[in-house]
Amino acid sequence: MDHHDAVPAAVPAQALLALADGHHARAVRPLGAHRAAGHLVKAYAIEAPGRTVTARDAGEALRIAEHHLALGPARGSLGLAVLLVHAGGDGDYVLVHTWIEGHMADLAVFTGPAGEPDLLRPGRAGLAPCVWEAAVLAHEREAFSRHVLDGTGPLADRLAAWTADTVEGSVR
Repeated sequence: MDHHDAVPAAVPAQALLALADGHHARAVRPLGAHRAAGHLVKAYAIEAPGRTVTARDAGEALRIAEHHLALGPARGSLGLAVLLVHAGGDGDYVLVHTWIEGHMADLAVFTGPAGEPDLLRPGRAGLAPCVWEAAVLAHEREAFSRHVLDGTGPLADRLAAWTADTVEGSVR
């Protein structure tokens, strides 16, 4: 079978096309570097159209990250994390992405109703970043590799370069 001739049976064509029709850009902006549970944390806001990540949202996300990152030594954490605070179209999300030993990463996803940061709870098992969150994490993977792993010079300089390398604007 030529893969260009037919859509596989497992592909819900109408649902996939509807998803494509609704795809849009989302605003991303850095929220600065922070310290949480001994970790250096780069934070970002991701905003669906009509939604805004507030100072309260960011503060609650950092509190959640602090509690999660406190378990860092037990998970092999290398002390560097990325925090995504996503005011989504269907609710709010907080992702804590931590670089861990063995060139790997740890990801925690918290979800809750829109505008209720105190109601964020761990997401269901298997939940992964959405397309907009994945765009920011892709940038962060490149920045981590470029500045920390492949960088030269003192570690403090590498970390400063990693911290300064942010993404801002629209992501799709």
